Amino acid sequence: MDENRYQIDLLNAINEKLDIECNMYRAVVDTSTSAFLYYSFEEDRFQTLGDWNHYFETAVQSKKDLSLLYQEIDESFLPAIKELFFIDQTEVDSSEQVFKKRDSDLWIRCSVNVSHASDGKPSEKVIRFEDISKQKKQNDEMAYMAYYDYMTNMYNRNHFVQTLMEWVSRAEAESAIVSVAFIDIDDFKKINDGMGILEGDELLQAFGSFLSELCEDDDRIICGHFDSDLFCIAIYNPSGKRSISAIYDEIRERNKRPFRLSKEEVSISVSVGVAEYPEAAKTALELIGFAQIMMYQAKESGKSEIRYFDTPVINQFVRSTNIENRLKLAAANNELVLHYQPQYEAGTGRLRGVEALVRWRYEGDKLMYPGEFIPIAERSNLIIDIGDWVMDKALSMLATWQKEYDEDFTMSINISPIQFKRDDFVRKLLRLLSIYDVNPAGIELELTETVLADDLEAASKKMDALCRHGIQFAIDDFGTGYSSLSYLSGLPVHTIKVDKSFVDSIARSDPGTIIIESIVHMVNKLGYKTVAEGVERQEQYDYLNDIGCGYIQGFLLDRPMSEEQIDVLLKKRV
Repeated sequence: MDENRYQIDLLNAINEKLDIECNMYRAVVDTSTSAFLYYSFEEDRFQTLGDWNHYFETAVQSKKDLSLLYQEIDESFLPAIKELFFIDQTEVDSSEQVFKKRDSDLWIRCSVNVSHASDGKPSEKVIRFEDISKQKKQNDEMAYMAYYDYMTNMYNRNHFVQTLMEWVSRAEAESAIVSVAFIDIDDFKKINDGMGILEGDELLQAFGSFLSELCEDDDRIICGHFDSDLFCIAIYNPSGKRSISAIYDEIRERNKRPFRLSKEEVSISVSVGVAEYPEAAKTALELIGFAQIMMYQAKESGKSEIRYFDTPVINQFVRSTNIENRLKLAAANNELVLHYQPQYEAGTGRLRGVEALVRWRYEGDKLMYPGEFIPIAERSNLIIDIGDWVMDKALSMLATWQKEYDEDFTMSINISPIQFKRDDFVRKLLRLLSIYDVNPAGIELELTETVLADDLEAASKKMDALCRHGIQFAIDDFGTGYSSLSYLSGLPVHTIKVDKSFVDSIARSDPGTIIIESIVHMVNKLGYKTVAEGVERQEQYDYLNDIGCGYIQGFLLDRPMSEEQIDVLLKKRV
C-alpha cells in the first residue's frame, strides 16, 4: 500500500508541476502579439493559440480549413507559404517566409518548427505568425530614401549615378551611346526668394513631375533630382523622340505655359548641358561633370538654351578650375607682384603718377596677366584676398616713394566691384593709411561704372567717407558701360579714364572718334581730369593732346614697370 501511495503522490506532484508549466506557457502565448497554429501528427489535430483573430478570420481545426486560410493570403506569396506549411515532408526542422494578407496592409512573418520522434518521424509542428507591418514600412521607407528623392519622387543623385554607371558598362559591351543632360532652372534663387521656400518646393515638384512624365514607360530613360533646382536625364541609345534634343524641345514647349502652383502661376526657363558616352567621357561621373560644365556655359551665354559637349570649352573650364585652385594660395606663396604703368601729362610729358597692375608669377618666371585670372577670382570671391593684397602692397610702396621723393605723385589702384561693395572696405583702407602713414592725396581709387549703377546711394556714401580723408576717385573704362555723365555730378569723382577701345578708333574715321572728343570736352567742362588708356601710336597721342585730353597712359610712352624701374623715373624727376 505504501508503494502505491508513493506512486500516486508522485503522479500528483508531476501533474501539478505540468499544470503550473502549462499555465505558464498559456499565459506567455495569450499575452503574446503573435499567433500560433499547433499540429499533432499522431492525433491529426490542429489548435490555434495566441492573438489569432488579429491575423486571420478562419479558425483552423482540420486540414480542410487550410484551404480557407489560403484565401486570406495574397496570391503572389501563396506558393511559398503552401510549401512552408508542408515542411514536415523534409528533413528541415524550421524555416520562415514573409507574406502579405490579401486586401490588407498587414505583413506577416511565418515561421515553422517541426519536432521529430526518436524514429525520425515528425511528431509536432508549430507555425508562428508575427505582425511585421511596422518594420516593413520602416524598411520600405529606408529603401525608398536610398533610391528616391523625397521631394520630387524622382531618382536621387546616388541611385541615378549608380544606374548610369551600369548603363555605361553595358554600353561599352554593346557599343552603344549614352546621353546625359544636366538641367538647371534659370534664376531659381530669385523665384524661390520671391515666392517663399514652400512655393519654391512646389515648383520643383511640378517641374520634376513633368520630367518624370517624359521618362515614364521607357526603360531607356532615367530622370533624377540632384539638388535644389538641378535635374539630370540619361538616355540609353538615344534616337528619334527619345533623344536629348527632342526632350529639350518638349521642355521648351512646356515652359511656354506657366506652372500653376497653389497660390500663383510661375513661368520658367532652363539651361541645359549635354555630354555623351563615349564621345565626351568614358565614365558616368565624367559624363555628369561635363554635362554640368556645358550647362554652366549655357547660363553664361544668356540662359534658356542648350549647349552640347565641346572639347575647347571643357579644356578652358578645366584650365579655369586649375587657375582658381592655385590662385587660392597665390598671395600666401608670394606669387603676386605689382607692376606700375606711368601716366604722363599730355604736351609737357610730366609724370603724374602710376597705375598699380597686379601680375601672377604662377610658374617660375612666367607671368599671368589680370585679364585672365581676375575674372576667375571675381567669380570665386578670391578677389577679396587679392584686392586686399594689392591695396596693402600699393600703399606701402606709395608711402616709400612719398618719403624718398615728394608728395606730388598719384598711385591709381583698381578696385573690384565685389571688393568695394563689402561693408568693411572703408575700414580696411583707412587702417592701411594709418599703418603706412601715407598721404591720402596721392591715392586714386579706380571704379567701374557698374559699381555706381548697381547701388548709387551706397557707393556715394563710401566715396564721400573716403574723400573726407583726402582720397580721390577715378571712373575706369568710361564709355563702355552706362556712359552717362549725369550721375557723376553728385559724386566725388575727380578723374575720367577713357577706355582703350575709343583710343583705338582714332585715325580710322570711326564714329568712336566723335565719341571720345565729346567725352573729353564734356569732362573738361565739368572740371574732371581725363586720362586716355592704351595709347600706342603717335597719331593717337597728337589727337588726344589736340582735343584737350589731360593725361596719357600707354605703351607709346611707357610699359608697366617694376618698382625698381619706377624708382629710376622718380630719381630723374627729382
